[in-house]
Amino acid sequence: MDRAAARPGGRVSLHPGAWWLWALCLAAVAARTTNPLLLALVIAVAGYVAVSCREDTPWAGAYGVFLKFALVVLAIRVVLHVLLGGLGGPTVLVTLPEVPLPEWARGVRLGGPVSAEGLVFALCQGLQLATLLCCVGAANALANAKRLLRSLPAALYEVSVAVVVALTVAPQLVAGARSVRRARELRGDVVRGVKAVKLLVVPVLEDAFERSLVLAAAMDSRGYGRTAGLPKRTRVVTGALVLGGLLGLCVGAYGLLGGGTPGVVGTPMLAVGSVLAVAGLWTGSRRVRRSRYRPDRWGPRELLITASGLVAALATYLAPAGLGGAALTPGTVPPAVPDLPLLPALGLLCALAPVVVARNRVDP
Repeated sequence: MDRAAARPGGRVSLHPGAWWLWALCLAAVAARTTNPLLLALVIAVAGYVAVSCREDTPWAGAYGVFLKFALVVLAIRVVLHVLLGGLGGPTVLVTLPEVPLPEWARGVRLGGPVSAEGLVFALCQGLQLATLLCCVGAANALANAKRLLRSLPAALYEVSVAVVVALTVAPQLVAGARSVRRARELRGDVVRGVKAVKLLVVPVLEDAFERSLVLAAAMDSRGYGRTAGLPKRTRVVTGALVLGGLLGLCVGAYGLLGGGTPGVVGTPMLAVGSVLAVAGLWTGSRRVRRSRYRPDRWGPRELLITASGLVAALATYLAPAGLGGAALTPGTVPPAVPDLPLLPALGLLCALAPVVVARNRVDP
């Protein structure tokens, strides 16, 4: 049988890096546009794939938590606009009592008129932030962070451990809250609402601390933080290669994105930086000795998932004005119903490919 074992319902355990790359491509789409119709389509695609392709794991419900958090962020953005002001317009909906501020706070107001144009602008910006959170939530619900840690280069093990621990905070809190709620229901406690949240905080935090201590002990027993004892010269060369590679990547990216820069600053510097970074990672991996049992490998399914997200991102960033490029940032003065960008919308529909790919059962 193939290495990726089939899950109940026909799902296949896929490489976690493919899920994260797919989610990051959707996040790139959300960062490019403020069109509420396209942002809503991104949320729908991410949510449908997360619900359809998630495995039976403790972190499978992470998308719902991130979705609720995204709604809270959207509400906070609108409330801040109403209280502190921002973009104005001729269509005044309501005028709040304005609090006078001292001279040093010029440019900031509390209260005052609330316009329809400013409210629509705040909603679009808040929806953009909420969409980014939903993309991260979909990645957390689909990808196994521990498997992702095993797949990263050995030279990045310190950074990768910190990132993976940070990424698993939300899924572990979701799993802890679910187990505590189930235990209380078995004891006959049916308290709901704000009072239930107060009762859940302490046991959930206690469970999180216990998990962190167990994780620290497991990492120490497996030799995290121990190096292979390479000479100082090798460490200096590795650091110089990595630093030079990062500097080349930054300069090359600036040359490609910025206008008026010499030609040598763009693609050549980006290529040189990539070579130096790869060389630094290769030499740095020698200082960490570790073994892998059944290493995760990329296959056709992972490539298709990543390609589907890349198609959505490219369709959004390369869309000409006649195929939806002009509708990516609709105007809010005056407020009007935005048009759905055609090419970016079709690209997002291509991002639904993981639903078909992940459900293909592996035949023995």
